[in-house]
Parts: sequence; structure tokens; C-alpha cells
Amino acid sequence: MKITDLTHLMNVHTPGWVGYAENKMYYAQNLQTKRIVAQRVDMALHCGTHIDGAMHGTDGMGDMASYPMDFLVGPGAVVDISQHMDDWALITPEMLESAPVEIKEGDILILHTGWHRYWEGQPQQDLVRYFCMHPGPGMAMLDWMLKKKIKWFGMDTGSCDHSMNTSIRYMRPDLAAQFEKKVGMSCSEYFGTFEYKHNKSGRIVRDDVFPFHSIAFQEGLIHAENIGGDIEMMLNKRCIIGAFPWRYEGLEASPCRILCMEDAGESVEAVGDVAKAIFNRSGR
Repeated sequence: MKITDLTHLMNVHTPGWVGYAENKMYYAQNLQTKRIVAQRVDMALHCGTHIDGAMHGTDGMGDMASYPMDFLVGPGAVVDISQHMDDWALITPEMLESAPVEIKEGDILILHTGWHRYWEGQPQQDLVRYFCMHPGPGMAMLDWMLKKKIKWFGMDTGSCDHSMNTSIRYMRPDLAAQFEKKVGMSCSEYFGTFEYKHNKSGRIVRDDVFPFHSIAFQEGLIHAENIGGDIEMMLNKRCIIGAFPWRYEGLEASPCRILCMEDAGESVEAVGDVAKAIFNRSGR
């Protein structure tokens, strides 16, 4: 079995999502005075390569302890769509279907846009471009993924929603104006609004940003963000893909390693209650 790591290196310079707390690492005690080194880390859960649980964008479901390992780990594909990408490009199902790799029903899906090259520490580092100008999918992609029963997906971008279909359009009105000039219409006109029924209360929800953090999460389609590492070694390949977050009850997201495992077959089975995420949740 061959393992390729799609995880960015984390350090004190690792950026979080725009407006979130950055990563801090410091020494709680040191070797020369206490005989043992102990460190602490303080950061947002969306710092660096991470996976979002459904709890991040919807009610009453999907914390980090609730996902069985045969959901987090399974067969899938790394799809290269970088040839279609530029600033604020819209990702379509046709781009994926025309790629030279098979995408099967129930797959885990990793999308390579090429945006990882603008990440912190890379030769072409440009964090404004990385977080505020990255491509992303629209509603057609969301419908396609749900019909394809994609387990979860990941992208080498700051969000799995299009950058201008997030709160960045309000945080950076200067960049939103540039986007609107490029597409010839307002963000609201370009992306439109969406409507769905809240799966707990039945309330009709109408919104115009973050569909991949709201509708998708409610339907169980979660995602990983800031993928990178050696992703270019895996373009247009099928393999076993795994995300390995903390097993932490009540956590809405988690930093994680994301690995591609080749020559490991197509079958993955969770064994035991822990791997199956079966447990008594604090007596509830």
C-alpha cells in the first residue's frame, strides 16, 4: 500500500478562515527547568487542513465523534479541474464528468483546483487570492453530488463554497465589486437565492450564501477544506481516501490528516463500536 498525504504543514503562520482566530503554539514548560517539554496550541478548528462536521452549519447533527470510520475512509477519486480554473471560476458537473477518472456513486471526492499553490509558505503564496478569490461550486454541483451520493468531498481552497458565495462578499466589498465587474452582475444576481426545509422544525429557510454549509450539511454531505500537501501526485487517480479528525464529542470541526492510499482495494469496513461511532452519548 502506498500513502500520499494531502495535508498542509501547520505552524504558527498557518492561517484560519477570514475573521477566525489564528494558530498559536507556545511552551507551557521547558526541558531545562522542568525536565519535560510541554506545549499548548490555541486555534480555531478551521485552521489549516480540516474537516467540517454537519454541526458547523446545521442543527442537532454531525459532531466529530458521530462519524464512523467507514464514512471518513473509503474509495474515491482525486479529480483535476485546474485547467478550467481562474479567479472566481464556477465549478460545474461537466468539468468533473469530463475528467479522465471514474467517479462512482458513493465516492469520497477530492477536487484539485490548483489553488493550494497560493497557500501560506508556498512559492506563489497569496492569501488574499487564496481565501477571497478562489473558485467554487454552485447549486448545480450540489444537486449533482447529492444525486451521486457523494459521502464527503474536499477542495484545495479556503472554503468549499465559492468565495463570493460566502460572507467574504460582505467582508471585502472591494473584491466583490471586482467580481461583479467581471461577471457583469451583482453577487446576488449571479448566485441567486436558495430555499429548503429545516429538517428538524420544518421551517422554510431562504438564504443567499453558504449553500454547501447549510443544505449540504443538513443532507449529510460534509466537506474538508484547505487540502494540499502532495495532492499533485494523485491527480485523476482512484484510491482509498481517508480523513482522520479528533474523536471529540460536541466538536463542530477538526484539524485532520487527509491521506490517499493506493493498492488498498476498494473495500473498507468499520469494526467495533468505536470505529462505527456507536456509543452512549452522555446518557442521552
